[in-house]
Amino acid sequence: MLTHRIWHLAAGVVLASSLCATLAHGQAASASQQETSLGDAARKAREQNKGRQPAKVFTNEDIGDIKGTVSVVGTQPPSPAPAAPGTAPAAGTPAAAAPKPTPVKDEAYWRAQFADARKRMADDAKELDVLQREYNLKEQQFYSNPNVAMREQYSRSDLNKTRDDINAKKADVEKDQQAIANLEDQLRQAGGEPGWAR
Repeated sequence: MLTHRIWHLAAGVVLASSLCATLAHGQAASASQQETSLGDAARKAREQNKGRQPAKVFTNEDIGDIKGTVSVVGTQPPSPAPAAPGTAPAAGTPAAAAPKPTPVKDEAYWRAQFADARKRMADDAKELDVLQREYNLKEQQFYSNPNVAMREQYSRSDLNKTRDDINAKKADVEKDQQAIANLEDQLRQAGGEPGWAR
């Protein structure tokens, strides 16, 4: 029985070693085949590029030699000075006297204005809520930690700063509410429907 197991173990070792040798030989053959194919590809690429000239590299000295127009990204050049009153604009210039048309204050305009104002107010209200929660947390930590309370018993600078931030954010929320009220007045005066404010 023991010899039978040893026999199976020996057969397995021989089979595994022959399999490893076969795989290693196959990989070495494919690697050498791949190396030759890469070398051949490099030679072919060099032969194809022999007749070509290298691409032109532009330097600062070459910029002045370029003919034609150059597209520049950035700010627009200043517009020409408006003509004196009573004179007609030149033939090649657009009429500078034409004012920009005012936007049409229809339903889409008013809805967009109210949406922007409400978004600003919602953002400020969220920031105010976060600041108030932060203040409450700091206040609890201040009193629960005696070392901090002893060091800052007179100044409490972090609490005071957070309280000032809260007051400033409350003022922003009030301004946002006033802006919405002003928009509602403007909508009413413009003759728009009250539903456009929603």
